[in-house]
Order: sequence, then structure tokens, then C-alpha cells
Amino acid sequence: MKNRTLAALAVVLLLAGPTTALADPVSEALEIDGEAIVTEAPAPKEPPGHPFDVVKSGWLYREPDTRAMEADSFENPGMLNVEHGEVVWNTVAGEAGKSCASCHGDAAESMQGVGASYPKWNAKAGKPFDIELQINACRTAQMKAEPYKFDAQDQVDLTAYIKHQSLGIPVKIDLSAGDMMSWWQKGKDRYYLRTGQLNFACASCHEANSGRYLRADHLSQGNSNGFPTYRLKQGNLVSLHNRFRGCVRDTRAEPPKAFSDELMALEVYVAWRGEGLSVETPAVRQ
Repeated sequence: MKNRTLAALAVVLLLAGPTTALADPVSEALEIDGEAIVTEAPAPKEPPGHPFDVVKSGWLYREPDTRAMEADSFENPGMLNVEHGEVVWNTVAGEAGKSCASCHGDAAESMQGVGASYPKWNAKAGKPFDIELQINACRTAQMKAEPYKFDAQDQVDLTAYIKHQSLGIPVKIDLSAGDMMSWWQKGKDRYYLRTGQLNFACASCHEANSGRYLRADHLSQGNSNGFPTYRLKQGNLVSLHNRFRGCVRDTRAEPPKAFSDELMALEVYVAWRGEGLSVETPAVRQ
């Protein structure tokens, strides 16, 4: 217990102490496959209270080799997942004998812009849906197939494929639909809630200490426009709720279940915080 307390104190001092290293994000233009990517944008004004004047992509905080990897689709390892997602899109599954393409046709046309507008209000469910939940709803209702379990590879890759069709399109979610504003507020409350033995909130790293170094990691604003994201340390594409749960676990707290109301509300709030930034999926991070 003593060692845990000392370790926690060391991390707190590293983050908050006066000797913590500072480094500004780079100021560079990003273009992927001929698409200009918006990596800096004015922060959304409504609802009021955004903590930053300018929102910035996590790409600007990465090392040169990592930035170069994302900028080149041939070098981006996450593109292998996107290619597999295209296979899943066209694969027939379930008793209805349908694939995603059976209803939606060519994803390059039907899914263009879709990934930039999620999460969306789902009136039937009475809650926001992200793309993963919408995929499962389509599988059960339209394809008569089993829903994917959380973080099944086909689910992550199909989500990335759908999001990739919005590459370069700025994120913009509709907070006026249904009860989205109450979910935004719940997500905001969760963003600032301190948890775990380290007593950290999302804001502890991505707001109060954005731009600082935590060991070798340059803390970004924590925007979600690049998810699913290829993380080099994990060697695979990582979903947003996987990352949420990992961050909570790193505070030494019990992570909420994926797609729980708690994390869905957090996804709504985090998506809003990064409005105006382009979809980068699959982004590459450390």
C-alpha cells in the first residue's frame, strides 16, 4: 500500500509540479490522400463554456515519425483494418441473407459524412448511439444476425471503414435532437469527475495539463476525431470506448462497461469538444 501511495504521489507531482516539461504542439498542415485535414479550429461556442479558444488534433502533439505515418496511407498500419472493414461491409451475415452493402450500397457514397455526425440521437432506444451501436442495431433488425461483442475485430474494423468515408469532413453533432443536451451535461459532469486512487479526471490530463509531457507522452486535448485509432503501443486499431476505459483504469478506478450510459454520455461531450476538426480515422498515435 505504501508503494502504491508513493507511486500515485510521483505521478501527481509529475503532472502538476513546476518542473513538468512543456512543449507546444507543432504547427503543420496535414493532408491525407489529397484531403486537407483540419487540425486546428475555433472551439464551438454553443453550448457556452468550452475551455479552449482553439481545438487541436492529437496529430499535432505526436512525434515527426508518427505524424508522417498517418499522413501516408501506405505507411499507416490502420489502413489494413480499414481494408478488412470493407470486406466486412460486403460480407453477407445472418438469417436475412444481407450485408451492409445490401441496404447501403457503395459506402464511399452512402457513408460519406456519416462518421462526422456521430454520436446521434436514437429515438427508438431513447439514448445516443455511436456507430458501433448503430452497426449492432442494423445487424439485429435488418440482417437478423448476432450483434458484435464489444471490440470484436470485425466491429472495430467496420467502424473504421465507415468513419474513413468521412476523412477530412469536420465533426459536427446535433445536440438539438431528442434529449442530447441532457446527455451532453452528463458527459461533461463525467469529464470533470475525479476517480480512482490517483484522483484524476479526464480534464486532469487533457485540459489542465494539455501540452505537458507525462513521461514520454505529450498530452493532447484528448479529442476523438481520429477514432478508431491505431495505437503503436498496442499494435492494433483501438476503439474510443476502449481508450475511455483504459484511461479510467489508469487512474486506478474500475472502468465502466463499454456502451454504458456513462461512457455514451462522455462520448457525446468529447465529440462536441472537438467539433470543427476533421475526421482522421484511422489516426496514428503512440
